Amino acid sequence: MHALSFPVDGDAIPADTAWRENPDSFADARRELDAYFEKKLERFTVSYLLKGSQFQLSVWRALSSIPYGSIVSYGEIAKRVGKPKGAQAVGMANHANPLPIIIPCHRVIGADGSMVGFGGGIDLKLWLLSHEGITPGQICSPGQLGFAF
Repeated sequence: MHALSFPVDGDAIPADTAWRENPDSFADARRELDAYFEKKLERFTVSYLLKGSQFQLSVWRALSSIPYGSIVSYGEIAKRVGKPKGAQAVGMANHANPLPIIIPCHRVIGADGSMVGFGGGIDLKLWLLSHEGITPGQICSPGQLGFAF
């Protein structure tokens, strides 16, 4: 597995013409995603292959280490990947995340506690955070940022 995407305007993203559906290929991913949405899984273990720049890969690894039910700021991730002034670059790497939810980019918020961009939309980001037990008060409190590690 190397990609997971959200529908665009309610429509599925068209598959490459060479792609052929084989539901068995994604059984582990489906099982883990179902368990996540049933609140029976907090950390994904499904195998995947990531392609990106060294910086993107380092950001995606950092995102993968954010515990379930925790939030951090873009600036905090930037510090963790050795680019303390790279919050905007972290945002771009988040935007390019090929496996949202599995690589939990929804757990990253603005330094002021604001909801900043998400491929599935802000409403879905808020829903995912709520699903993981993050309340609006925690989301809006900068004092909560970075406590995950």
